[in-house]
Amino acid sequence: MTIKVTVWGENVHEKTNKVVARIYPNGMHNCIASGLNEDPNIEATSVTLQDKEHGLTEEKLENTDVLIWWGHAAHGDVADEIVDRVQKRVLEGMGLLVLHSGHYAKIFKRLMGTTCSLKWREAGERERLWVVNPGHPIVQGVGDYIELPHTEMYGEPFAVPNPDEVIFISAFEGGEVFRSGLVYRRGNGKIFYFRPGHETYPIYYDDKVKRVLKNAVKWSQPEGSRWIDSCPCVPADQAPNPIEVKGEGLHKPGEEGFK
Repeated sequence: MTIKVTVWGENVHEKTNKVVARIYPNGMHNCIASGLNEDPNIEATSVTLQDKEHGLTEEKLENTDVLIWWGHAAHGDVADEIVDRVQKRVLEGMGLLVLHSGHYAKIFKRLMGTTCSLKWREAGERERLWVVNPGHPIVQGVGDYIELPHTEMYGEPFAVPNPDEVIFISAFEGGEVFRSGLVYRRGNGKIFYFRPGHETYPIYYDDKVKRVLKNAVKWSQPEGSRWIDSCPCVPADQAPNPIEVKGEGLHKPGEEGFK
């Protein structure tokens, strides 16, 4: 069965920075989608911040198995209504891959419940992403590590909750380390944060980076039935075991609870 992927791109630097425009002439979002579409089991399309409803309409999200998010300069321009919509779908079971500077995206901070801050340096230094969980589906076919000759440094501490699993730890030429591949579950959805992807370097053309993204799509796709978070009231006459209503109640029969 084909996995339907939506790649969300901010699409700001591609229009305003000559270096980024040269490296990604068709946009980072389209480059990422193109790499995913090398796999016959993945059908990836892209949308951007500038699209109506940021491209994330109810219909689009309804037909998305995995959402990939890349943003950097315009996190604050993302409407809270769209963040609510994406969060709902993640809790229902849609996979979410958050890339590089997406650690400050509204949706990632919302799902993490923390500031998601970190140290950084833009010096074009070497990065080795060491695989520390070699049995995980996300790293199959990657080998012991991914080496990127030029990248932006992210350093610990990374202000996120302790992950369910750590997949990669990066070692940078300048000496810092960083937890560069983290997985979480929120509701029925699976989340993967993957650090590489600074826009002034051709990172999304790298074969191993593309392999990780393909693997992560397959790992994070929905499984089981969709979970609908509705907080229903269960009347006494519908309890699994017979019960007698006792005492006074706050709600009248049929009333919705407070949320």
